Amino acid sequence: MNREATDLAGVRYLRFDTLGSTNAEALTRARAGERGPLWIAAAAQTSGRGRRGASWASAPGNLTATLLLTEPSPSATAPQLSFVAALALHDAVAASAPQLGPALKLKWPNDLLLGGAKLAGILIEGESDPAFAVAIGIGVNCAHHPDGTAYPATDLASAGARVTPEALLAGLAAAMARRLAQWAQGEGFASIRADWLKRAAGLGLDIRVRLPEREFSGRFEGLDEAGRLLVTEGGALTAVGAGEVFGFTAMTEETR
Repeated sequence: MNREATDLAGVRYLRFDTLGSTNAEALTRARAGERGPLWIAAAAQTSGRGRRGASWASAPGNLTATLLLTEPSPSATAPQLSFVAALALHDAVAASAPQLGPALKLKWPNDLLLGGAKLAGILIEGESDPAFAVAIGIGVNCAHHPDGTAYPATDLASAGARVTPEALLAGLAAAMARRLAQWAQGEGFASIRADWLKRAAGLGLDIRVRLPEREFSGRFEGLDEAGRLLVTEGGALTAVGAGEVFGFTAMTEETR
């Protein structure tokens, strides 16, 4: 396993040939006293994780990276980093492949879509000892994508955009620095939320939401001040703090 130390947008950077998980590596270092900020990237990831324990393995050609931050905000507002990271990711992909910009959308709570299919995902994890630290894990399908997934997937190469993981990560690091400054440790979340909604998939449409205990459909109304999904269900407004969105009515018309 080789690694080289450089920097990305002024942030230290470690690159590995292979890791089990960039998030796990970041959190292990946090427990050992690493305070960051620190980018960790791997050419291949063998046992990565998505939300709710889903696997996220990645072969060479795709981007797998984690940004480790220590005490980025009060712990109560740290989940907002999912929206910060999503915007930075949208910025970076749109800049790397401008022709795809109009087809890029953000799906609550943590995915980047291209033409209605999943292009990238984000996983936020934390550690509290010896200090509060957050790992922002990002995976982007640059060269290939998995088949047979619950939600359709795609990659940049299939869409005609040849973007290397290294080039995309350089753009992502710069975009992340800008979006973190905008967020201002949570004080700027209102502007982050507004920018996220401008790029939201399915806003104003009927969506299907899967919760641990049930599944329901309703109209996607927006986000509340905490970033929870607002859905009108049977005439009542429901705020969803944790769940998955599957499908948008009129998605084919929206993404043509």
